[in-house]
Amino acid sequence: MTATGVTVVSFGYLHGPAPEATVTLDLRTHYRDPHVSPDLRYLTADDEAVRLAVLGTPGIAPLLAATADMVVAYLAGPSAGPITVAVGCAGGRHRAATVAMALGRDLLCRAIPTTVIHRDMHADVVER
Repeated sequence: MTATGVTVVSFGYLHGPAPEATVTLDLRTHYRDPHVSPDLRYLTADDEAVRLAVLGTPGIAPLLAATADMVVAYLAGPSAGPITVAVGCAGGRHRAATVAMALGRDLLCRAIPTTVIHRDMHADVVER
């Protein structure tokens, strides 16, 4: 966690419980899973095809904007301290990692010191 900024942690619920966080986004139910596509299943958010699929999902752009605004609101509060945003999906390789990357970029563009950590992006694919 950064001392004065924000830490964004992506994770997969199928690999373990959500990390402790100020804000937790659960992307499992409301946003389609690239895992269902055989072409994307074994890729990660490091791959452009995955990022395009996730960021092109209806509702993701407003969710990112709202989350960045929420972080700004927390940082404006009277109690100073680090903020952690946990972003979870089923496996942690596609939706969560892509959203975490995009949120990290958005916050950095707002001059907010941000660290992005991917807990499960490189974990084994969960066959389901």
